[in-house]
Amino acid sequence: HVQLVESGGGSVEAGGSLRLACVVSGYAYGGNCLGWFRQRPGKEREWVAVIYRAGKREYVRDSVKGRFTISQDDDKTTVWLQMNSLKSEDTAMYYCAAASNCGRFRLLLLSDWGQGTQVTVS
Repeated sequence: HVQLVESGGGSVEAGGSLRLACVVSGYAYGGNCLGWFRQRPGKEREWVAVIYRAGKREYVRDSVKGRFTISQDDDKTTVWLQMNSLKSEDTAMYYCAAASNCGRFRLLLLSDWGQGTQVTVS
């Protein structure tokens, strides 16, 4: 299994920025894709951004495109989610997670996930 620990959440005013970090340890076939999903108040979970662990391909959902960027370090031990121009509708618990491929991640067919970090935009 892959172990994931998130940090970097907090409260910010609309238009502000936050950078979430996810420290990744362990590796298994189920962890080829890493990314973030969120749970907004009263809403279903939704994927936000994903990146293939072995390469540079990344995808972000349309509602955050141009504002959010996902990246990973060269050691592939940390995945970041840079969030700019935050809106109130971005308020959510954000989770770092792993899946066997990014197609499955976008269906939220996840193998592992962290405890989450709260992002509040006012």
